[in-house]
Amino acid sequence: MRELYKFALERDELEKKLGGGIPPGSLILVEGESGSGKSTICQRLAYGLLEAGHTVTYISTQLTTKGFINQMYSLNYPIASHLLRGNLIYIPVLPLINAPKSREDFIERLMSAKKLFESDVIIIDTLSALIKASIDSKKELELISFFKKINGLGKVIIVTVDPAQLEEESLLVLRSSCDIYLQLKIKTFGTEIKRSIFVNKFTGARKRVAPLIGFRIEPNVGFVVEISAVS
Repeated sequence: MRELYKFALERDELEKKLGGGIPPGSLILVEGESGSGKSTICQRLAYGLLEAGHTVTYISTQLTTKGFINQMYSLNYPIASHLLRGNLIYIPVLPLINAPKSREDFIERLMSAKKLFESDVIIIDTLSALIKASIDSKKELELISFFKKINGLGKVIIVTVDPAQLEEESLLVLRSSCDIYLQLKIKTFGTEIKRSIFVNKFTGARKRVAPLIGFRIEPNVGFVVEISAVS
């Protein structure tokens, strides 16, 4: 049995809440509306994985390279050494968001970019922003089949989606195909924001997985697991 992909940090209990690590060969779906914390969770996982000795490719529609580095340091996730050593490959795809032709063939371009999938873990944040202009049932199945081939090598793929950017049919296919399905929800009480992770699916867990994880995001601290969550 292959070892779990570890991502523990002393400052939070996220790894413990998620069964003590990620099973190798997992396809992870992180779903949530804008502002729910998808990118922060990906950044937290990326840093924890890197600190545990894993290699990571991070594809982002949100930030430039400079913006990503600044964001990681603002959360006290210093990643300069990982970038310099090549353990972390960061790919900003902001230009694709404003280029319709590029978005139309993004799925094909992604599957042909084999270099991106050489890392232990591949994070695509946000997948829905890139495929919404080109997705159809055939292409979606081809993309998932491609992801599963990569998973077959023991690698982990983490994708985030905003449900407002995809049709329900596409969301259902992604949800049914993934091994781990984390759904993020956000509620506002006056001036207080409550964020929660609903663990709807977790295949291959070696230890108990918490079904609901409350969290907050703090400057200079990063991802913080709360004692109680909003139901």
